[in-house]
Order: sequence, then C-alpha cells, then structure tokens
Amino acid sequence: MSIDYQKTKKHKSPLKVLLKRLAQNKMGLAGVVVILILIFVAAFAHILEPYSYKLQDISNMSQPPSLTHLLGTDEFGRDLLSRIIRGARISFTVGVVSVAMSVLIGLVVGGLAGYFGGKVDLILTSFADLTWSMPSILIALLLVAIIGPGLESVVLAIGLSYWAQYARLIRGQILSLKTSVYIEATRSLGASDFVILVKHLIPNSISPVIVAATIGVGNAIVLEATLGFLGMGAQPPTPSWGAMMSSGTAYLFISPWVIVFPGIAMMITVLGFNLFGDALVDIMDVKNRESNL
Repeated sequence: MSIDYQKTKKHKSPLKVLLKRLAQNKMGLAGVVVILILIFVAAFAHILEPYSYKLQDISNMSQPPSLTHLLGTDEFGRDLLSRIIRGARISFTVGVVSVAMSVLIGLVVGGLAGYFGGKVDLILTSFADLTWSMPSILIALLLVAIIGPGLESVVLAIGLSYWAQYARLIRGQILSLKTSVYIEATRSLGASDFVILVKHLIPNSISPVIVAATIGVGNAIVLEATLGFLGMGAQPPTPSWGAMMSSGTAYLFISPWVIVFPGIAMMITVLGFNLFGDALVDIMDVKNRESNL
C-alpha cells in the first residue's frame, strides 16, 4: 500500500507535471532549444569562434560568405561569425542581468505596496505608473546619456527601465493573497511582516513574474541592440549585434550580410524567449496545472 502511495505522490510531483506539460508544447520546446543553444554559445564563445573576434585583416575586408569565412567579413576584415558568436555572450549577459535587476526592484516595490497598502501603496504605485508610462527606450537613452556608454551603463539603464511592470504584477498578486486564511493564521502565530512577505506571499506570487521575466529577456536584448545601434551600448571592439548592424548600414549595398546575419541571430534569440514565455503561460497556469494532478 505504501508503494502505491509513493508512486502516486511521485506522479503528482509539481516538477514532473511541469516538465510533462512542457514536453507536450512543441513551440515551448523549440524555445527551450533556442535558449539552450544560446547559453552554450555564450558560455563557450571563446572556444567556438573560428577566429579572434577583433582580428582585423584589411586584405579580406567585406568578403562575402565562403568556406574560409562562413558568414563573410565586415569592413575591417573581421570574421562575422566570430563576432556574432561573441556578441551572443554580450546579448545574453545583458538580457539576463538587466531583467534580474528589474525583477528584484519590482519585487521590493510591488511587495511593499501590496502588503502595506495605504499611503505606501499610493506613493510606490504612483511612481511605478509614472515610470511605466514612459517608453523604455527613452528612459534607457536618458540614463545612458547621464552615466555614459558602455555595457555596465546599458545593464543599469535597462534594469531601471522595466521594473515597473514586475512591481505591478507582484502587487496585484499580493493584494489577492494577503487576506488568505493561511496568511491570517501565520500572522496570528506571531510571524513578522518581513517573514510573511518574504517567506509566504512573494514565493506564492512569483509565477506570473517568472513568465513576464522570460519574455522580458527578449525585450531587453532588443533594447540592448537598439542602444548599440545608436552607439550608446558596447564600445568597439566589443561586438554587439546592434552595433554590428549599425556599422553595416554604411555598407548596405556592398556587404549586406553584415546587417542580415546579426539581425537573424537577434530575431531567433528573441523568438526563442517569446516561445518559451508563451509556453510558460500555459505550463504555470494554476487551473490547468491542478487538472493534471
């Protein structure tokens, strides 16, 4: 009898159910494959790149794709494939770190606003609404202009551009959960506000934030490329997909591959995060999840 119970319990493992639902979602699996490939390329870029990403060879400048240079070369004779591979590390790092910063800020602001309510909620929510009402690109451009161009500035600028949406999400979740019976029981047992908020409310409110953050990584990569295209992102010779496309505009009719291939790399990457994020909407849905238990 105990063996059957253990089998049933194992069958109802939340992780196993989530993985099963993911396996049934073909588009979500495609997104996972793209993300895993991106992580692999970003982690081993220094090994995978066939040439040094900053090696210049004027004799081979603006060469079309060939067996020697699979994706061609740029206006300085640098191997485009090597630069795209190294650029994957830049884009992935900026996307993940900036979104993690946004989520952390959003959890703090949204958690405090939703839990304490009153004037605290009014002040924090008004500030979040003000930030959310401004286009992210304008906030990022303003911050980078103040701080100065560079990867650190881009990460900080993107992180401070997206936090409001996560704050709104976590606030809404906490507002609906803080009056729950188990929260009242925890409070009656003498738990502090900090314990209730950090140990009980936020962990039970995090699912929609995870979904939004997954899609947000793709948006952050696009914003990083936009800043790089405008010359306010990673500075030469550090390769950035946006900066690569920007430098290629002057040679659009001579070597269009300098723009096309980085654009394709960015498109596939963003598509992968969006597909995985859309799959998480179904996978982490409470009603659907309970129906599979």
